[in-house]
Amino acid sequence: MDPATAVERITVERDSGITVVFGDGVECGFDLEELRVNCPCATCRTERERGDLPWPKPTSPRPLTVVDAQLVGAWGLGITWNDQHGTGIYPWESLRAWCDNDGPQLGADSGFDAS
Repeated sequence: MDPATAVERITVERDSGITVVFGDGVECGFDLEELRVNCPCATCRTERERGDLPWPKPTSPRPLTVVDAQLVGAWGLGITWNDQHGTGIYPWESLRAWCDNDGPQLGADSGFDAS
């Protein structure tokens, strides 16, 4: 496995963000709101393609928090939010590219879309 996308450590601060330390020692921090708005699931992608933001909605709880976070095999991180959304899986490769390039990297296999 490529050390740049292998995960050494994950820290979930339920109220503020997620930090991932990759196998090559690079530490990447992700803001909760930015992660939620860029959720890679099909529903959120469709909303962004329509020009809508998947979060916040008028009924969205504030502040946004992580209810649960789980490893999805060696492939990525699944997050359940306090708005009850939990279908997005954030691939390690996409999170690393996001970190290296200061934002979600877009492409068909990235887990993120072009909006």
